[in-house]
Amino acid sequence: MLSEFDPAWSKTLFTGDSADPIPPVQATSDDEALDAYSNTVSRAASRVSPAVVHIRLKTGRRRGEGGGSGFVIAPDGFILTNSHVVHEAKAVEATLADARTFDAALVGEDPETDLAVLRINAGQLPFLPFANSKALRIGQIAIAIGSPYGFQQTVTAGVVSALGRSMRAESGRLMDDIIQTDAALNPGNSGGPLVNSSGQVIGVNTAVILPAQGLCFAIASNTAQLVAGWLIRDGKIRRSYLGLAGQNITIHPRLVRHHKLTHDQGILVVGVEPSSPAQRAGLTEGDNIVAFKGAPISSIDDLHRVLVGNEIGVESILTVLRGVERMELPVTPGER
Repeated sequence: MLSEFDPAWSKTLFTGDSADPIPPVQATSDDEALDAYSNTVSRAASRVSPAVVHIRLKTGRRRGEGGGSGFVIAPDGFILTNSHVVHEAKAVEATLADARTFDAALVGEDPETDLAVLRINAGQLPFLPFANSKALRIGQIAIAIGSPYGFQQTVTAGVVSALGRSMRAESGRLMDDIIQTDAALNPGNSGGPLVNSSGQVIGVNTAVILPAQGLCFAIASNTAQLVAGWLIRDGKIRRSYLGLAGQNITIHPRLVRHHKLTHDQGILVVGVEPSSPAQRAGLTEGDNIVAFKGAPISSIDDLHRVLVGNEIGVESILTVLRGVERMELPVTPGER
């Protein structure tokens, strides 16, 4: 049965006579109201923004202009961005945070890592340092700054959602060591920096899965720093090649046991280019590639990973299965 209403109880409930009420939030200045997270993002953004540029371009394939983002990596005018932002552009302009606009020259690009370096005729520019992406931790703060849909100096923040992702570049080559973040990115953020709480670059924003929420990707800073150095020095990235067409296959379990292979995947050779390193090595259609220089090869992507510039002109051993026979073929990769 319900008890009779007690006015004293009502007074206690609504006035807090029996306990201290929660104190109201006191009005403070904006700086004091910022919590630790907001302060961290705000400080990093103010440190990074002066080095972030808006990139505008014209191409010969379509009317109108496109664009993206980039950031200064050296005080004498070198700018890092995405290859897909500037690829085949007839003219490129870079607008700095102080609203100065410069014509930008393409120093070099590498579609297979989706990176490009531009240079503008300016000096004493603020620039961003690179962090060691190998030291990243899942859950740490990730801050993106760029020009989504042309809205310059837009700041978004989130966390590092995952590390070591792989994705395809527009060239079709697999890019490794990709950072996944939930920092909100949109078209136009491409090429802009993803930074940590100290304002150091941890990645170069490169892709968004548009139908999804919070699925964005960046090229890791260690890759970006290495490729940028090569592009500044040589204007291109040197990669080796064998000159074959192949497809991933599963090797018969009997062959795996007979040859004591550590894996049951390989590459079936379905074509060999005339006068290519593969043809000179004696590779033929129907061969199954299982190792390069003694390292297991389980897929075409594995082969791409080992065919770096240092392999150009260097004779190495390609291990193949021809029928039931295991063969060691000396091969000297050429330059792509």
